Amino acid sequence: MSIRVGIMGYGNLGRGIECALKQNSDMELVAVFSRRDPATVKILTEGVKVYKAEEAVNHKDEIDVLILCGGSATDLPVQTPEFAKNFTVVDSFDTHARIPEHFANVDAVAKENGNVAVISAGWDPGMFSLNRLYANAILPDGKDYTFWGKGVSQGHSDAIRRVEGVANAKQYTVPVDAALAAVRSGANPELSTREKHTRECYVVAEEGADKERIAAEIKSMPNYFADYDTTVNFITEEELKKNHAGIPHGGFVIRSGKTGWNLENNHIIEYSLKLDSNPEFTASVIVACARAAVRMKNEGMKGCKTIFDIPPAYLCNISAEDLRAHLL
Repeated sequence: MSIRVGIMGYGNLGRGIECALKQNSDMELVAVFSRRDPATVKILTEGVKVYKAEEAVNHKDEIDVLILCGGSATDLPVQTPEFAKNFTVVDSFDTHARIPEHFANVDAVAKENGNVAVISAGWDPGMFSLNRLYANAILPDGKDYTFWGKGVSQGHSDAIRRVEGVANAKQYTVPVDAALAAVRSGANPELSTREKHTRECYVVAEEGADKERIAAEIKSMPNYFADYDTTVNFITEEELKKNHAGIPHGGFVIRSGKTGWNLENNHIIEYSLKLDSNPEFTASVIVACARAAVRMKNEGMKGCKTIFDIPPAYLCNISAEDLRAHLL
């Protein structure tokens, strides 16, 4: 019997979820919910209806897991605990500093209502988090490094577009090659924010806008660009669409550690991702976590969970026997 999935929100991530479900034979999309007028939302899956977001609770008996595709800034802190009252849910909350707070809020509601809620599913937090955990367990005497990119940061791109005089923009986060090389050598360097990443901005200015002011405002923006070496490139809208239409991303998680009685031997663990589409890959991780959430709920578990709490076999649509035979 297929796992019945609902999607809450149909932007880049929601579309990615829909595509991922097509590749998972044990799951099916049964409903999409949107804050937009359902008549204006065109999805890819034939025969599946789009409903208003507030109608979701009316369909709770038809849905095994509801995947929440809202933003971490304002949507998910409200939506995840609210929908965990009536559904097993999965979200991609990615504000690292606020994960403990979000977990506590969701956990209380999910436990009270007997549901499972998996939060912060994706690649960071998510797959990168899991690899940091494995590496720390294996090399307790060591140091973690995380590099992001080269890839488009959607949040930073949005921040640029809020600058007066900017018509459109894309921002790439780029690891510094020298920093990567130093980490891979086992030198365990102490690296500042500026030493680990640079930021490349491609900006379409409005006609007559002061480009020098725009560039200065971007480079001095606190929490986004002020702590980085930032390059601002002004291009046309046509160039932006031609050369920067995608949403690629990726990065590296590296742990450098030592073993031996006198810690005489060095080891490097490295996990890397190179993604053509950030939202589609994130969606694929979320769908695997949605399968796990349903399995945990069916076994009587309840409360909030993260990628750390999911048995690896629960993520996969392969029997335990086949996992042992082919992947172990």
